[in-house]
Amino acid sequence: MASLLSVLTVKNLLVLSLALNVSLIFKVLVLHDSQSYSFFIEHDGTKEEALLSTVPSSSSSSSSSSYSLLMDQDRVINLDHGDPTMYESYWQKMGEETTVVIPGWQFMSYFSDATKLCWFLEPEFANQIVRLHNVVGNAVTENRHIIVGTGSTQLYQAALYALSPDTDAEPISVVSAAPYYSSYPLITDCVKSGLYKWGGDARSFSKTGPYIELVTSPNNPDGFARRSVVNGSEGIIIHDLAYYWPQYTPISAAANYDLMLFTVSKSTGHAGMRIGWALVKDEDVARKMTKYIEINTIGVSKDSQLRAAKVLKVISDNSERMNAANSFFEFSYHVMAKRWKQLREAVHESGLFSVPDFPPRLCNFLNVVFEPQPAFAWVKCEGEIEDCESFFRGKKILTRSGTHFGVSPKYVRISMLDRDRNYDTFVERLSRIRS
Repeated sequence: MASLLSVLTVKNLLVLSLALNVSLIFKVLVLHDSQSYSFFIEHDGTKEEALLSTVPSSSSSSSSSSYSLLMDQDRVINLDHGDPTMYESYWQKMGEETTVVIPGWQFMSYFSDATKLCWFLEPEFANQIVRLHNVVGNAVTENRHIIVGTGSTQLYQAALYALSPDTDAEPISVVSAAPYYSSYPLITDCVKSGLYKWGGDARSFSKTGPYIELVTSPNNPDGFARRSVVNGSEGIIIHDLAYYWPQYTPISAAANYDLMLFTVSKSTGHAGMRIGWALVKDEDVARKMTKYIEINTIGVSKDSQLRAAKVLKVISDNSERMNAANSFFEFSYHVMAKRWKQLREAVHESGLFSVPDFPPRLCNFLNVVFEPQPAFAWVKCEGEIEDCESFFRGKKILTRSGTHFGVSPKYVRISMLDRDRNYDTFVERLSRIRS
């Protein structure tokens, strides 16, 4: 009898141990669904901690949700890159309206229209570009050649190739007023071209002869409207208008420049499409840009162009119908307004930082007077904080230092376009920073 009790006791202990282990494994799996993981990415030669997060499903238990909120206090928030995931919720709401089905036999040729200057530009995409600009009123499209590129980065490289003199003994200087877009120097000098080279801050540029000036307006990183600053007679201007859309700044007039760059990533949020376009006045420049893209990638994905055309069409349709409930620009304008309000309140509450103030203007498209609300916050660390990026990293917030934009390390650029969870956690954490 004693022996039987001994055996039963061992069996009971084994069953109890197994039950406890199963319970523990279940809890780990549940918590796994709501945790965030950090890893390291390479940026400008240095390793930085980045965030990979998973959002709990609606069926997760209240305990896992509470755990997720607790984890938000300690997880790394990566706002270094301008990944426009803020727009996901809008396009989810639109459901099947932007779904595109492409049969396997369709779009197999390199050519879209061999008779056109930009022979790889899909006609429907070109039509929707013109239509959207006309609806919004932010750019002149008449008497312009449309060049499609794999994002505005390829178009920028194509423009440098097209605008550089091929007879000069030395490369033409490429300049932009600081703070300038941090990738301009990297893109300009990455292939060490004999045609062009990075020349630095346009405000201090005094070299005689031809030059190319980049004017980004609204500017990345600080959000201000820009004009050319170099007082030279031989300058060639590229206008990067990636952020000249009504969610970021009032549309006061249609931009009317010789070479204008736009991108789907910041206008609609579809960065993964890798599609941008240029509006080019001069035919020779347009031909050279097309030639560069032909040599570089033998055209641009037709699948991406078709999808982009569908997205632009939906935006224009809803804008023309004055359908506020489904208007993309109404949605994104209100989200950006809310986020900037939250940011300014958090900055005020902390007292350690400052952000730019912008004069309000009338937006002809939205028919609303508002202050610009840029895609990036240009934050300055006040007082004795000299390295603002390092300071924020110490608070587990990844930003991009002002040194990458040609200015003091007391500044950082912070993306305003991340998902709600990351942005809300960021502003809540920012408001609590005291030292």
